[in-house]
Amino acid sequence: MLMRPEQLAAHLDQPLAPLYLLHGDEPLLVIEAGDAIRAAARRQGFEEREVIIVGTSFKWDDLFLAAGNMSLFGGSKLVDLRIPSGKPGREGSEALQRYISTLGPGIVTLITLPELDWQARKAAWVTALSNAGIVIECNAPPPARLPQWIAERMARQQQSAPRAALEFIAAHVEGNLLAAHQEIQKLGLLHPPGEITLAQIEAAVMNVARYDVSDLRDALKARDTVRAARTLEGLKGEEAAPPLVLWALATEARSASARPALLHAAKIDRMIKGLARGDVWDEFLQLALRLTRNRNN
Repeated sequence: MLMRPEQLAAHLDQPLAPLYLLHGDEPLLVIEAGDAIRAAARRQGFEEREVIIVGTSFKWDDLFLAAGNMSLFGGSKLVDLRIPSGKPGREGSEALQRYISTLGPGIVTLITLPELDWQARKAAWVTALSNAGIVIECNAPPPARLPQWIAERMARQQQSAPRAALEFIAAHVEGNLLAAHQEIQKLGLLHPPGEITLAQIEAAVMNVARYDVSDLRDALKARDTVRAARTLEGLKGEEAAPPLVLWALATEARSASARPALLHAAKIDRMIKGLARGDVWDEFLQLALRLTRNRNN
């Protein structure tokens, strides 16, 4: 049975399944899902947990011993099996398929893997595990959905933010969910429940660098060409994230209703993604000059 990470919380209010398989490309989501399953196991009386990590010298008999070695006091047990390579090998594949037949009451097995490619998904052992338990694929949301993901996370701590603020955070973290998670937690510490403004989020998210994109936005709003060029040079020297710089420029282009500037921003976006050639920082400068000149004219 396949399950999305966001469905897990409701599922864990029910009796646990005998087996869970976690995999995906986003470590934060894998860690959170595993922690949630382990916490649910403790709540439901699985007093013991045995962690088994599959390495080069691992013996698969240890897995069967862990499942068979019940507490002297008759308590239930969570077998926490981790396969960092995602490749158990021929012996492991056969062992995992045999292991399924031993699943019984009193044992819950949690198997954690890295992201599985298309070949691994078709492997007999993966198919057998999927049929025997619940599979949770923990992949990062696509970039277009990241602002909504951030909004959902903020809602957990009873906070909200306007769309522009959510896009600002998304641009700043460049798809790194762990970084996004840390920024959201920071907002929870700095501000009470309720709506947080874009200015408050910019102040909280930006680091202590000498230059930041808020300086660039101020220069663009003031139509100060020299200051905008100097700030861009500083951002380049401090290796600022290009998506974040583009966010500032595109935001100003939208507010000024400058269609040629928006087309220019779209071209830079393709360059950042490797879909077009060119010097990104030179294009940033040209776009900044376009935006300041447009207002001056």
